[in-house]
Amino acid sequence: MASSFLCLSLLFISLSTADGFMYYMVERCQFNSTDPKDIELITSWYYNKIEVNRFSSSLGKFVGYTKYGVYNAEYWNSGAFLNTMRAEKERYCLHNIGVWNSNILSKSAPPTVKLHSTTPASSHHPAMLVCSVYDFYPSEIKVSWVRDGQEVTSDVTSTEEMADGDWYYQTHSHLEYTPRSGEKISCVVEHASLKEPLKTDWDPSMPESERNKLAIGASGLILGLILSLAGFIYYRRKARGQSRTLTHRPV
Repeated sequence: MASSFLCLSLLFISLSTADGFMYYMVERCQFNSTDPKDIELITSWYYNKIEVNRFSSSLGKFVGYTKYGVYNAEYWNSGAFLNTMRAEKERYCLHNIGVWNSNILSKSAPPTVKLHSTTPASSHHPAMLVCSVYDFYPSEIKVSWVRDGQEVTSDVTSTEEMADGDWYYQTHSHLEYTPRSGEKISCVVEHASLKEPLKTDWDPSMPESERNKLAIGASGLILGLILSLAGFIYYRRKARGQSRTLTHRPV
């Protein structure tokens, strides 16, 4: 599994007017672990949404991206400001890396898997299985297919990990195939939150739409029986009450 990656940013706005210009700085730490060699400080200066200058701790100097930025980079690289920025990685990133790593990178959320069948739009296979994986974090994940104990590598397409906008991710893997009698097909998910791969077997005994119809029909039948029983009990109690009234009526 690929190592986790995180980028934390700090924004400084220097000047902003309603109808003028905006000049601001973004400072961020990118890291895969708490090891200093896996940490990079990147500081960028922007003017009206255009990056003018950048300092990278890996490069160790300033770079300019506009005419004005090139002038700044040459000036800053020849002065004391360069030493200040070289020390910023330790002051900002290394000072906070332990807290960030323990509170964010160490967290994970296990995925949920849904397996269903569909008909491919155009394929030399008559059937397709879709393995949908939801609500997992971090984003690095492996989804594979196993057919009768052997991993399937052909006729498989997968989407990229898609962010849901709430720190969770989702991905979908498609397997085009020709069904065989007695076969066993499984979707296998490997993720940092799982102690062992999560295997979901496909049950071809009944199409998903038919299983849904059966479930709805069974629910309706049970509800009908409950209502009928309640009506019968109410009728018997009412009939018993009328019988008692007639028995005790004075002559």
